[in-house]
Amino acid sequence: MGQRSENTFYAIVDIETTGGYAAGSGITEVAIRIHDGTKVVERYDSLVNPQRPIPLYIQAVTGISPEMVADSPTFNELAPQIFELLKESVFVAHNVNFDYSFLKYHLELAGFSLTSPKLCTVRLSRKIRPGLPSYSLGRLCNALGIPINNRHRAGGDADATAILFGNLVEWDVDGHLTEMLKRKSKHQQLPPNLAKDQFDVLPESTGVYYFKDLGGKIIYVGKANNIRSRVAQHFSGHNPNPQRQHFLRHIHSIDYERCGTELMALLLEAAEIKRYWPAYNRSLKRFEPKYALYTYEDNAGYLRLAIGKHSRNNHNTHLFHNQLDAINLLNLLISKFALHPQYCTFGGPRQLSGKPAALAPEDHNQRVNQALDYLANELPTFAIFDRGRDETEVSCIWVENGKLHGMGHISHSADISGPEEIKEMLTPCLSNGYMMQLIFNYAQRYPLKVWKPGADIAKLYGSK
Repeated sequence: MGQRSENTFYAIVDIETTGGYAAGSGITEVAIRIHDGTKVVERYDSLVNPQRPIPLYIQAVTGISPEMVADSPTFNELAPQIFELLKESVFVAHNVNFDYSFLKYHLELAGFSLTSPKLCTVRLSRKIRPGLPSYSLGRLCNALGIPINNRHRAGGDADATAILFGNLVEWDVDGHLTEMLKRKSKHQQLPPNLAKDQFDVLPESTGVYYFKDLGGKIIYVGKANNIRSRVAQHFSGHNPNPQRQHFLRHIHSIDYERCGTELMALLLEAAEIKRYWPAYNRSLKRFEPKYALYTYEDNAGYLRLAIGKHSRNNHNTHLFHNQLDAINLLNLLISKFALHPQYCTFGGPRQLSGKPAALAPEDHNQRVNQALDYLANELPTFAIFDRGRDETEVSCIWVENGKLHGMGHISHSADISGPEEIKEMLTPCLSNGYMMQLIFNYAQRYPLKVWKPGADIAKLYGSK
């Protein structure tokens, strides 16, 4: 290993592995090319015994079999030499976060802490040679006339990446490489397929952000008090978790929607998750109702009310986020409309034995229908007025008969004479028990922000 000069060196790295994420996979091959900015000045290649099986599909792609690595050194044996090559160089790779996360993780297991700056040739290629149909290594090299020998082997891919890097350095008349290596540059931590200008325009304000894949499909929806800061948190660190690695690779663009308040951001996040069902929102179920109030008629002609698990296949009268809310509402209906408990159950629709109600079915059913009308028409109607996205507007969340009607932002300059005009300016929004619980809790905590029918709406709308 030769003595380095004080000039910047680049360690161009490619590895082959047994799987797609560092914590659960081993390394089968490592190739490092030390580049001085003009040419390769040092080469390192080694097969690695991963000390675990190599899946057949990976053997087929790479050509590396268990027999080939059986007598090779383990990564722990190679770690000192690999670390020595990397520690004083800029770490360069095609889709750098993959290779970096693997080597950082396995070096740490061997007792070495890798903190090298990173440079991604995918991102650098997008900057210096924009508009190409694909930036995968094979297609990119084919488009640029760069030969690749031993494709999907570490040495062959590292050699091709080294040629690509040398060309990019030569073509970089606008200083993109230097900009990417600045300490505060976001290029080092952004996903490989996300353009930096997409991140740069994110606001430092409350709202909802959307990650989209190559085809523009929304794959993740998140809420933030500071959109820019929260998005950056997704990309920081080197978590080897497989879901995170796949997640980052699929992010191609970001969109966002500013909101006046955190409550509106929470509601919009829940509504958008329900609307788009994004692949990487792992907590989708918390937004779904878990219990429902069902109505059915028994063999004797009595209408029954029953609380049961929510099922999309069964028609329901009312939905609930938790069982306690469902039970409390059913008890309220029993008390308010003198319903016979015999016909109100808490375990889902089923026939019950026991003494029947003293009322005839017609009289009993009249009471049940009154209770259902109450649910449909007499649950609370109110609006919450709060701060807008700036001083020229207010935010509004409108609840009609206990359900979210819509929400939005209203300009102070809007010509409004009454509640109906405000309602028409809001964006309709489907809700669920989780969202309504957020709204009711907020209204209870901040009664001065709540408008109810009959009150002067101008006092709230005009005072924000």
